[in-house]
Formats: sequence, C-alpha cells, structure tokens
Amino acid sequence: MDQQLLFTLLLSFCSLGCYVILLRGLQIVLRTSVLDKQKQRTVFSRTAVLLAVWLLLIAGLSLAGFFSSGSPLPPRVAFPMLISLIVVLWVAFSPTGTLLLRELPPHWLIYFQSFRIVVEIIIWLTVLYKIFPVQLSFEGRNVDVLVGLLAFPVGYYSFIKKAWPSIVVLLYNIFGLLSLINVVAVTVLSLPTPIRLFHNQPDSSMMSHFPFIFIPSFLAPLAISVHILSIRQWVLARQPRAVRLT
Repeated sequence: MDQQLLFTLLLSFCSLGCYVILLRGLQIVLRTSVLDKQKQRTVFSRTAVLLAVWLLLIAGLSLAGFFSSGSPLPPRVAFPMLISLIVVLWVAFSPTGTLLLRELPPHWLIYFQSFRIVVEIIIWLTVLYKIFPVQLSFEGRNVDVLVGLLAFPVGYYSFIKKAWPSIVVLLYNIFGLLSLINVVAVTVLSLPTPIRLFHNQPDSSMMSHFPFIFIPSFLAPLAISVHILSIRQWVLARQPRAVRLT
C-alpha cells in the first residue's frame, strides 16, 4: 500500500474515532445532567460542529502548505496547540463545563488516554518507513506509550475498585503532561533549525505535513486537554458542589 494512503487512513481513523468517542461521552453526560433539553442540544451540536470544522480546517491548511511554510521558529504547528489550550481552560472553568465535569464519571477521562497506544504505534510505523526520526518513537525518547498503557489500570483501580489513593490520578495526569512536553521538545529539537540537537535523519519536519499534522494539531492537544479536564475534575471533587449556571 502507498505510504501516503496508509498513514492518511490510519491517522484519519484514529482522529475520527476520538471524535466519535468524545461526542458519545458528551451525549451520555448531557442526558444525565440538570441542563434543560435545549441547552443539551446546543452544547452537543456546537461541540460536534466546532470539532468537525477544526479537523477540516487543519487538513485544509496543511494541504495548502500553511504549517510547512514560513519561519521554522516558532513552528506554525504550535498555533493549534496554543489555541486548544486556551479553549480547554475556558471550558474547564466555565459554569457549564464545571457542571459537566462534576457529572462525568472520572474514570472515563483516564480510560480515554489509552488512545495514545494507537498513536504511538502509528508513530513507530513512521519510523519504520523512515518518515520520522527514531527519537520520536518509543524506541527512542518518547515514553508516551506508557501513559496509554497505564490508563486502564489507573482508572480501574483508582475509581472502580478504589484500591489506589486518589493522589495516583493526579500523579498520572502530571506524568502524562510531562511526557507530552518531552515529545514536543524532542520534535522541535529534531527540526532543521539552528537549535537542532538531534542530527540523525530523517528530521521531524514531516510533522507539519498532511496527514501527520493531525498528531500535533489534534491528537496531542486532545491528550493535553483531557489531562487538564481530569485535573480540574480531581480538584472539583474536593470542593463543595456550589455551581450555578447563569
């Protein structure tokens, strides 16, 4: 199979799979919330449309060469990550977001991080096809697959069996965020720029091309967002339920 087609299919299915799971989870939580039916429909439809537009926009900009042109520093692929961070912080601290986080089963957010196993397998395949450098995979300096592998044990033993103390969840989320920061740093230091630290070939510049752009512009921000939401939920669980919608 053609390399371009293979990775287009893999990353498209992975991204769309996350999209569907997110919307299904949101739908379930909305139905059990105290929000009225109209508010539920509004939240769901806006989320579905905005995520779909985001994916299409990222794909279109990538195919047009937006992310691979211009100055290499700062890399343009950083813009989607910054935008995602701003949006998720707004959602996490908004009245509606706070209410939904209180209703959301906490193990769902942890379990969701298992999607990173699939992402890491795809990255490993890119190394085999000599598209990405080895340091971006679990054979190199990327330990992100551990976050995915630990997702079900942490979620199950912390929330279902309640055998592990709640601090484990916080530590897991911190570890997951540090792992992502490490991957971002290694990716930047593998780019053909004056600050390049890893000089082996290939470099990491293909990360800004379609379909690989889905990794830094959707899948990585998604993982960061879920960690932030889980930490916010962890904090909310230790606060009195005094949220009022305006």
